[in-house]
Amino acid sequence: MSKKISLADWQQQLAGAAATEHSMANPPAKTAQADLVYSTAGGRIKAEQSEALQGERYADGALRIKRETKGRGGKTVLTITGLTGTTAELTTLCTELKKKCACGGAVKDGVIEIQADKREFVAELLQQKGYKVKQAGG
Repeated sequence: MSKKISLADWQQQLAGAAATEHSMANPPAKTAQADLVYSTAGGRIKAEQSEALQGERYADGALRIKRETKGRGGKTVLTITGLTGTTAELTTLCTELKKKCACGGAVKDGVIEIQADKREFVAELLQQKGYKVKQAGG
């Protein structure tokens, strides 16, 4: 059976044990990890990196607007490829197109997906922004 002790007694025992261990040990040498920060969030703290460009530009410089239904449960989705830019730039353009089309959408791997079948309308919007647009697929 364990003996019950109060919190104050336990803290006093820990303080005494730590003091004896500290006095017996050699002082720690300064290491390169002295400024290491530990967190429960996981991983090391990384230095800020510049955001990489996403998407692929076609040789002719035109954007491709393609209507897709395959693998999407029969739902029609427009995919816009040929854009290059940071994630923030592509997301901003996607948000603007979603608002104008009154539909949903997302940016995935540098491709903008719009959840509507409004190819002509989206092509006009992109041309007004100064992009060269081609309709691809059926």
